This record gives sequence, C-alpha cells and structure tokens, in this order.
Amino acid sequence: MGLMNYAMSGNFSRFNDKVKKISKEENISYFKIMFKFFDCFLILKCGYSDYLNYELYKKSRKDIKEYVSINDQDKFYAIVSPSEYKTTFSVKPNFLKTFKKYINRDFYTSDQSIETLKCFLEKHDVFMLKQTDGLGGHNVTKMSSNEVTNIEEFLAKIKKDNLFLEEYVVQNSEINRICSTSVNTIRIMTFGYNGKSRILFASLRVGNGINSVDNFHQGGMGILVDTETGKLIGNAFDKDLNEYKHHPKSKIKFDGFQIPNWDKIKKLVLEAALVDEHIHVVGWDVAVLEDGATFIEGNRRPGFDLVQVLSKRGRKDMMREVLDEINAHEGTNYRI
Repeated sequence: MGLMNYAMSGNFSRFNDKVKKISKEENISYFKIMFKFFDCFLILKCGYSDYLNYELYKKSRKDIKEYVSINDQDKFYAIVSPSEYKTTFSVKPNFLKTFKKYINRDFYTSDQSIETLKCFLEKHDVFMLKQTDGLGGHNVTKMSSNEVTNIEEFLAKIKKDNLFLEEYVVQNSEINRICSTSVNTIRIMTFGYNGKSRILFASLRVGNGINSVDNFHQGGMGILVDTETGKLIGNAFDKDLNEYKHHPKSKIKFDGFQIPNWDKIKKLVLEAALVDEHIHVVGWDVAVLEDGATFIEGNRRPGFDLVQVLSKRGRKDMMREVLDEINAHEGTNYRI
C-alpha cells in the first residue's frame, strides 16, 4: 500500500468532521490542520487516530519526532520481545500456566474433557469467556453458569471460536468502589534484563460503568500512577480524549486516589519480569485483590497509545532507556 493510500485508509468522513470541530474550538485553520496531518504521516507514518489522540496538530516538529510510531514499536519489540518466544504471552492459557505462581486462578480450555467443563461450571457461578489469543479486550464476556443451558453446544462454541473459560477475579473493595461493572486493572510496563528489573510506566485502567471490561479500546479510561507511591495522578482520559476528574458513574475522584497493596504489586511485577529471559519488556495487566494482587494477562508488545496520551508527549525516551542498557551490556548499537 502506498503512502497516500495508507494515509487515506480508515474513516475519512469521521476524521474530517473532527478536524472541522477542532478548527473551530482551537481557532486553527482547517487547511493548516490537514496539511500538518500529512506532514505527521511522513514523519511517523501515523494515521487519523494517532494524529487526533496525540493532538499532533498542536505539536512542534521536534515534539512530533519523539512520538513512538507503529514502525518504531515493530523495531523495538523485535529486539526486546522477539516473536519466536511470543506464545508464552499471546496464547492466554500458556500465560496462566507459566505464571501460575502469581495467579492461582482456575481456567478451562477446550482440550479438556466435557466432565472437566461440567466441574468448572458447577464450581464457578460467574466466569469470564475469553479469546485464547485475543488482543485489546475483544471477545471478553462475563457469563453466569446458569446461562449455559446445553453443555454440548457450549463446548462446541468454545472449540469453534477458540475460546477458554477463566475464573472471575473478585477485585479489592476500594478499587471496586471506582467501577463495579469491570475488573479494573493496572497496566504496568516493566523492563527485565541481566537479572534486574524495573518499572517503566504504570496507569490504572477503569471501565466506564457500562462495559464489562476496562480496556482503553473498549470504552475504558486511563489514569497515570505514581510508580513510587501507587497514587493516581491527575484526571482520567478515554480514547477520544474526554477528560474525567471523577468517574462518570461512581463519582470517585481520581487524583490522589491510593491504590491498595502497592508494595505487593511492585514486588509481583518486578519478580515476574525476570521469569522469561527472552522477553525483556512486558505490559502486565494487574488486578488488585483484597490482600494482594494477581495477573490478568501479560502483553509481549504493550502499545504506547495509552502511555503517550496520559504522558501528553512522545515516549521514545522509554525505548532509549531500555536500548541504552542493552547496548552497554552487549556491545550493540540499537537505535530507534
């Protein structure tokens, strides 16, 4: 696909309407915003969504160059999270088995017997139905066991759609106060290398009070987390850059909210970051429990969209920090 075709892919009509709205609200020429979009595309290969979500029409060329593009991510993760080791993370049951020490959660996969499925449904009144290799919160459904009226048909659906069942996580009561319709997770990016690990970024993701997931791409919102204290910083933002001082349903104020069990959460991710010696950067989705924390999943290629929206700037500095350490240890010259 050529550059112009790529730039014009997606919903141009919706993009054009948003540009007109921005032009009026920001008092910036429509043509200036459109011209800058094509300039940003040439610099970053960005599409309509990134251009608007990062508010690149407001940024200088120097600032724009600091934003992580899809191409940058591909290069970065080829170095720090090679695809030949991806199945530990991309196949969700593999992840649950590999990190069982930190999870201790029941699950059912379609390669098990129908008797095992019956036992799972009898044991768990509520569970999550998930895609075995899903991304971005898609095809994640909260179900009750009494919804399964024909177990043979249900098993056939699981096999056909490549799904698995997972015990529902009961989250910490304080986190539940913010939004009770979803398990609200902390996305923590870690760098584990040469026997040491550290946190690169953290944000709390909460549901909108309507959907059953907290994912940024499924109507959820994100808030920065102070990685030292575990307190929320500032307001929440959703994918469309709507800003929330309080949660729209519960009215809980975000800024200054203390995430419970933060020391235990840090210990959890820093230890787990060293389990797979081939995957150095992971985006962990952590659920806070009443007396600790657990993993929902780990992402071998965590995206930078939420990171850059909440940071309000490009975050190539995170990539440089990681690559500089690898270069110093291995004598390489990786650059982004």
